[in-house]
Amino acid sequence: MFTGIIEELGTVKKVVQQGKAMKLTIGASKILSDIQLGDSISVNGVCLTVTEFMKDEFSADIMPETFKSTSLSAIKERSKVNLERAMSANGRFGGHFVTGHVDGTGQILKKTASDNAIYIQISVPAALSHLLIMKGSIAVDGISLTVFGNEGNTVTVSIIPHTASETVLGFKAAGDIVNLEFDMLAKYLYSFMNKQHENAAPQKGISEQFLQENGFL
Repeated sequence: MFTGIIEELGTVKKVVQQGKAMKLTIGASKILSDIQLGDSISVNGVCLTVTEFMKDEFSADIMPETFKSTSLSAIKERSKVNLERAMSANGRFGGHFVTGHVDGTGQILKKTASDNAIYIQISVPAALSHLLIMKGSIAVDGISLTVFGNEGNTVTVSIIPHTASETVLGFKAAGDIVNLEFDMLAKYLYSFMNKQHENAAPQKGISEQFLQENGFL
C-alpha cells in the first residue's frame, strides 16, 4: 500500500528485456536507506518487488502482464521514474490509498500553465471513465492528485511547481503515456453496487396472472 506521495526521482540504469518480461535496475538514494529483499517499491505507480539491491541501486522484475498493461514497457535507460516505498503504519498519511495496481494508461493531451499551477489534461480509457468524480482522487504515475476536470474520456489534474520539479510529470509533455490508478473506494463501491443490482430479484409487474395468483381474480 502506498500514499501517492513521491519520495524521490530515480534513474533507470539498466533495462534487460526477454520477450514481454523485463528486469529494471534503478539508481536511487533515499528509498534505499532501509531497503530489504522482497520490499515493495512503487515505480511510476507500479508496485514492484525488490529482487536485488546495492547501496545506490536496486533491481526489480516486470512480468508480462505488467509489461502489457503499464507504461513500463516503454522505459529506457536514463529515464527518470517516480519512487515511493510502501507506507509505514506509524507514518503520516498525506495522499490517498494507492495500491500500485495500475488500472490502465492514459496519454497527456496538453499542459497549461496558470499562475503557480500546471493543468494537465489526460485521456482516460472509456471503460474506466465512470470512476472519476470531481475533487476525487487519482494516481498518475503513482502521484496522488485531485480531479479538477472530468469531461468525456478525459481527466484534468493540477500540479504545483514543487511537484513538477520532484516528479516525472514535470518532464513529460503532450503525447507521453502515464499510468493511471483510480480511487480504491470508488472501484469497490462501483463493484459492490453492480453486484447488488445483478443479484437483486427481478421486480414483478402487476398483470392478470399476478392478480389471479394472489386471489384478486
